[in-house]
Amino acid sequence: MTLLSTTLSDWLALDQPAVLVTVAEARGSTPREEGAGMLVGRQACAGTVGGGRLEWTAIAAARRMLEDGGAAEMLDLPLGPATGQCCGGHVVLRLEHADSGTLAALQERERRAREARPTLLLFGAGHVGRAMATAFAPLPLRLLWIDGRAQEFPDTIPAGVERILTDSPLDPLAMASAGAGYLVLTHSHALDFEIAEAALRRGDAAYVGMIGSATKRAKFERWFRARGRDAGALEGLTCPIGGALTGDKRPEVIAALAAAELLIAFAKPSQIPLSPLGRGSG
Repeated sequence: MTLLSTTLSDWLALDQPAVLVTVAEARGSTPREEGAGMLVGRQACAGTVGGGRLEWTAIAAARRMLEDGGAAEMLDLPLGPATGQCCGGHVVLRLEHADSGTLAALQERERRAREARPTLLLFGAGHVGRAMATAFAPLPLRLLWIDGRAQEFPDTIPAGVERILTDSPLDPLAMASAGAGYLVLTHSHALDFEIAEAALRRGDAAYVGMIGSATKRAKFERWFRARGRDAGALEGLTCPIGGALTGDKRPEVIAALAAAELLIAFAKPSQIPLSPLGRGSG
């Protein structure tokens, strides 16, 4: 995923003028949230403020600014018949000629968004783990990918994914912040059980998922109770993961369904900060 600040930095280095379009206000049903942005150049665009007629209007206004030399402008747009959109909400867009100050502000905003992202610990670098890492890399998460087998990791780790090579997977789990998520899919059922137990015992996880079948879950529950653990904690376990579609065990499908489960779980206490380049429609 290319950040707006990276694109703007490249354009400024090439002396290509640009206008930053930002959703300053979003009331009612709108295709994007406040703070969403896009860059408009003479020939190219990056990011989105919601697509459709709303975005066409913004691009046209931004390119007029590039031709006229304007510094800033506000567009007040009701999303109704006049704009050919049926969202019914109301959007105010801020347009500003992008310069080095704009770049610094974008970089700071993106830094804060990164720090606010929820953390996901992914245990296991086997075939399902690799599919998970690929599927989750573009999402607004901080992804820690954990395994003790260096040879299982691909030669190229997806951008934004942090590889942790360790034979003690409970150590990064113990250091995780409150509200983190845990996906457990190692090469060993015994290790899966140890990691899932530790995550459940924390009592502060947004999501604890363990790969497996209903039979594996039943076995884990018996094992968990036999160790004297609080059976109520088992309500926080998702196993099988990606349960919205049964019968399809392709790693890529499991990864997609698990990603949906995770995003829903993370969004319950607070909305996940969105990437400036996330898509929208209205």
